[in-house]
Amino acid sequence: MSEDKLLEQAAFSEKSFWDKLKHFAKAAGQDVVERALCLYYAAQKPDTPLWAKTVIYGALTYFISPIDAVPDITPVLGYSDDLGVLVSAVLTVAMYVTDEVKQQARDKVRAWFD
Repeated sequence: MSEDKLLEQAAFSEKSFWDKLKHFAKAAGQDVVERALCLYYAAQKPDTPLWAKTVIYGALTYFISPIDAVPDITPVLGYSDDLGVLVSAVLTVAMYVTDEVKQQARDKVRAWFD
């Protein structure tokens, strides 16, 4: 299955991902944003296998979805479910979240939060 087909089936949208990060980065917090970016950058690597991209896009789709187990507008707990899904995905595909990927995510987080 092609990556485009995978994205289409997963309902992941790169535009929605960047829009959510741009508008809710501060509310979501650095932990959530950094993990989401690690997954995103890992998925962009050509050597990341399809099964790992499926896990990644599933987690990122949950992250950008307006329907959550805990609504994002809920004070304090709003992004806790997102963080749980993102952490689980990072652990599942950890071998593809390379030092380079982590550095890309850290650099972007620093640019947004510093």
